[in-house]
Amino acid sequence: MSNGLYTQLLDVACGAFLLAAVIVLWRRELVAIVRVFALQGVALAAIVVLLGAHEERWDLIAVGLGVGLLRAGVLPYLMRRALTALVADRGSEEVRETQPLVNVAASLLTAALLTLLAYAVARPLTQLNPTPATRALPVGLAVVLIGFFVLVTRRRALAQVVGFLLLDNGITATAFLATSGVPLIVELGVSFDVLLAVLVLQILTTRIREAFGTTDIDDLRELHD
Repeated sequence: MSNGLYTQLLDVACGAFLLAAVIVLWRRELVAIVRVFALQGVALAAIVVLLGAHEERWDLIAVGLGVGLLRAGVLPYLMRRALTALVADRGSEEVRETQPLVNVAASLLTAALLTLLAYAVARPLTQLNPTPATRALPVGLAVVLIGFFVLVTRRRALAQVVGFLLLDNGITATAFLATSGVPLIVELGVSFDVLLAVLVLQILTTRIREAFGTTDIDDLRELHD
């Protein structure tokens, strides 16, 4: 693969990766949010595979395919199952973020500011070794910040799970772009930890819904009060 083609494809994959995080802030339907998260998993896998193809590392390509299977296949499947259970129990009442703590316009503006902050913070790192991968580092950092923003501003438990996974995707992308890949055993360990966390969160969400009839954080806080 030529350097020019590699740079162009990496820029496209990183752009899609960041755009998916922004779309999560824009959409309110949980079904659409899960689909966008799956597409971000595809973009993350493409980033890793491109790094492996450029460096001619088959182990890194295999890791990229594994990342894609988990982030674009297994995790969205588990979240779709949780959504199906919500629809079966509560109809369409809880499959939409009706009143996030920050409205859509302010959320998109915040995403733009967080992206600028990520580029400002990562600028010294990119200047040390200005390769195509390191120049894309701000994208991973921006997704980390956006994921944390989703985590703290969404009221539905499942939307907060997506925020947590966006945060993890951003950390994973930053690690690969900064180090040109992590050891296979490390990535497998982290991936299984994330899978376990999502399974636990899905079980907790189901139990909360069965006990209190809602997964809205504000409603649960009122019950506590």
